[in-house]
Amino acid sequence: MTLETTSEAVRDNPPRVGWDLHCHTVFSDGTRTPRELVELAVSAGLLGVAITDHDTSSGWRAAAKAAREAGLPLLRGTEITSEFGRTSVHMLAYQYDPHSARIIELFHRTRMARLTRAKVMVERLANDFPISWESVLDQVKEGDQTTVGRPHIADALVHAGVYGTRSEAFAGAINSRSRYYVPTPSPAALDVVRTVRDAGGVTVVAHPADAGRNRILLSDTQIEQLAGAGLDGLEVWHRGNAPEQRMRLLGLARRFNLLTTGGSDWHGSGKPNRLGEHLTAQDTVRRIVERGAIDLAGGPMRTAG
Repeated sequence: MTLETTSEAVRDNPPRVGWDLHCHTVFSDGTRTPRELVELAVSAGLLGVAITDHDTSSGWRAAAKAAREAGLPLLRGTEITSEFGRTSVHMLAYQYDPHSARIIELFHRTRMARLTRAKVMVERLANDFPISWESVLDQVKEGDQTTVGRPHIADALVHAGVYGTRSEAFAGAINSRSRYYVPTPSPAALDVVRTVRDAGGVTVVAHPADAGRNRILLSDTQIEQLAGAGLDGLEVWHRGNAPEQRMRLLGLARRFNLLTTGGSDWHGSGKPNRLGEHLTAQDTVRRIVERGAIDLAGGPMRTAG
C-alpha cells in the first residue's frame, strides 16, 4: 500500500476527501469489528482509516488483515486517556512500536485503572439498578483483549431496560456529574507524549477544544508545553470543537508547527458520530507515516528510541 502525495499546508477548511483517523471497534468501546470498520470505510469512499481503540493495540491484526483484503490503507493507532492539571486529555498515538516496553507498561496501568474504576462504579450502581459485574462483562465482545470502560456499563443498563440507548445512560446514571461516577486515574499528558515518542510513535491531541468533555480546556500555554515535549498534532476537525475553537487550534498549529487532523470518533452504534464525518488530508497521513516507527504494512520504518 502506498500514499500518493500532495502538498497541503495547514488550512482553514476541512478536507472533503481523506482519511478518518479516529475510530473505535469492539476491542474497546465500539460496537463493530475491525473488519466491519474497514468494509464501512470502503463503502464511504474513504482514502484510508485508522483504528484507535482505547489503551490497546489488540485490534491491529484483525484490522490489518481486513484492510489488506479490501485494498484499503490502514493507520495503526490507540487513544490514550491522560490528564494535564484539571483537564482530561485524550491522546491519539499512531504508528508506534507495539513491542515497546514503555508502551506495554503504560497500557497495562491504564487498562487496570479503567477496570478497577468500572468495578467500583458497578458496585455503586447495583444498589439502585438491576446491574452486576457479570452483566457488564456480557457486553464485552473480545474478552480480555477488550478495554473495559463506562460504555460497557451503559450497555448493561440498556440491556436491563433502564435506558433506551447508550447515549441516554451517559446523560443519566453514568454521567461524570452523577453520584455513581468514579474518575479514572490517568497518566500525565506530557509523560504520554514522551512515552509514545520513545516508541517511535506520533501523538495528536484528540478533540482538544471539546467543551462537552472538559469545563477547563487545554490552554495555549499547555499546548505549547506539549509541543515542546514532542507532540505532533491537534485533531482540529472533530464535532466537539466549536468553530471559533477550530480557528484557535489552527493558529496554534501554525505557531508550533503541528499537524492538523480530522476524525469522526466513530463507535459504530455506540455514538451518533458518522464514519468519515471529519477527515484528515492525504498529505498529513503521509507525514504521520514518515515519522512513525512502522509503515502502512506494519513493518519497521526505523528503530524506535
